[in-house]
Amino acid sequence: MSVHSSLPPLLESFFRNRLTKQRNASRSTIASYRDALRMLILFASQRTGRKPCALAVEDLDRDLILTFLDELEKKRKNTIQTRNARLTAIRSFFHHVAANDPASLGIAQRVLAIPVKKSHTEVTHHLARHELDAIIDAPNQRTPRGRRDRVLLLFLARTGARVSEALGVDACDLRLDRPRPQVLLCGKGRKERIVPMPDDLVKALKALMSERGVEHYEVRPLFVGTNGTRLTRFGATHIVRRAVAAAMANTPELARKSISPHVFRHSLAMMLLQSGVDLLTIQAWLGHSQVATTHRYAAADVEMMRRGLDKAGVSGKQPARFQPKDRVLQLLESI
Repeated sequence: MSVHSSLPPLLESFFRNRLTKQRNASRSTIASYRDALRMLILFASQRTGRKPCALAVEDLDRDLILTFLDELEKKRKNTIQTRNARLTAIRSFFHHVAANDPASLGIAQRVLAIPVKKSHTEVTHHLARHELDAIIDAPNQRTPRGRRDRVLLLFLARTGARVSEALGVDACDLRLDRPRPQVLLCGKGRKERIVPMPDDLVKALKALMSERGVEHYEVRPLFVGTNGTRLTRFGATHIVRRAVAAAMANTPELARKSISPHVFRHSLAMMLLQSGVDLLTIQAWLGHSQVATTHRYAAADVEMMRRGLDKAGVSGKQPARFQPKDRVLQLLESI
């Protein structure tokens, strides 16, 4: 076996050179690719009986990767979108293998030929306000862990941040003073946006930072694990699952819903939409690159559709009388 087919040096050069130096990938992208490849390597180690450090590129052939992707869906219950995201990380690594290890070119080409799986567009799930409140209030406030958990849940619910964005926030990214408390979020593709924060979240953040002895100007992670390092995506997912399990005692309907950190984002978007906030504002709030992505929330709001029936008179009720537009608005719209 060629020494160039050894896996560890290729992995190291992939993360240190290709992702970090050549592509200038964001921290969240690197973390996502790391998690995907870590799961694949552990899977390969179990299948081959060899330690991860003893694996070679040849061990990660097309058949093994297809079996790994199937297991993600069947055993880990990953969605097709998550499965495809894992495959994207694997493909990126094998592009690096093809460019840096000619002996493994054949294996890389077969892996790169694995197609993404088509998926149907699912209905956007969200939580009702009382369900959201039940989950946020579920953690035990008598323990430091419970207090941290509640603030994280509140942060997700009030800002609509992606979980990677929330976990990437440092104390210096917050502005907690009135009249405009806000947080700087770093989203996909290193795109930054500023999101306002309501009073209950500001109060909770101040209490959390005071308890940890963190000042607002410090470059220190806002949410940390028990070892004091930045909380991971897996840790955040576990916090949500733990809170949902506790909240089910008084809100049993939660058992019928699949709840992840991303559901908090969907729930805020639906609340904004139902409150009359326009789609362009919601697009800017959530950091969507296209308004078409935001439009799915309008498509998922059955109550808004039902009110549309009433206004149009389709339900049998008398429709609202036509009101002519203001002449100034007519002029502007005609230009």
